[in-house]
Amino acid sequence: MGNDNRLGGFLDALGNPEEPFGMYYTDTEPAEGFVPKEGLQVSYEMEKKGEIDFSKLFANWSCVIGNIWLARRKRSVAYFDASRFGCVGGSFYLGFHKPQLDFISYYVSTGIPGQMHGERYLASPEVTRRFFTEIDPRPAPARFCVFKPVSQFSGGEVPEVVTFFARGEVMSGLCVLASFVTDDFEAVASPFGAGCSYLVSWPLRYLAQGKLKAVLGGWDISDRKFMKTDEMTLSVPWELYNRFLDRWEESFLTTETWAGVKKKIAKSKEAWREA
Repeated sequence: MGNDNRLGGFLDALGNPEEPFGMYYTDTEPAEGFVPKEGLQVSYEMEKKGEIDFSKLFANWSCVIGNIWLARRKRSVAYFDASRFGCVGGSFYLGFHKPQLDFISYYVSTGIPGQMHGERYLASPEVTRRFFTEIDPRPAPARFCVFKPVSQFSGGEVPEVVTFFARGEVMSGLCVLASFVTDDFEAVASPFGAGCSYLVSWPLRYLAQGKLKAVLGGWDISDRKFMKTDEMTLSVPWELYNRFLDRWEESFLTTETWAGVKKKIAKSKEAWREA
């Protein structure tokens, strides 16, 4: 795929200089990149038998979004597999194990008095288990889940999902463009989820349902420390990404109205010293 000459013009028109990242699965390990340290093998069955040493499980904890943040800063690669997943939540969302552990159902919700705190992102372990059942991540189709800038894809590599990282003004353009190129007034979905679920699990789930959806994410409170201030994510299937590149010149991105928005984008960059 390499450098797609359509991308530069699109990003310039959008006012967003950061190249999006593509996600794909492969059995070939990247030659370099950010990858968590090896961790314990886990499963729901092991948990029920009391075979998981949770102190060791969290000894090499590493967030999926955190590793991607490092890759973004270096324009490099972040990748994961069933033994180097970093976070047991991320392992579930990337398709390396399921069902999810009961431990996480309590961690996301109420916690266990006297044993661990709960984040209280959902009201109860029962609701959290229902969420895990409904999101139902696709099993990983190959050994490695890889994230890297779209220009670094080569040969037969094709991303399944492409993720943009941007603040509000740029994100408004991406979200409106999603409806423009699909004729779908609900082209953008923004469900509850962990940070990495927005980049992988939810886009793939909508695709499996026959829905071409852009997924607005970045809502995971635990992951905000691995994102720029005010930044969100928009993850789109490969087909929708290509529609963006093919049709943006027909859209509002060439109008005076958008030129006004780009002035605000420039002010934002100046404020955050990113100009």
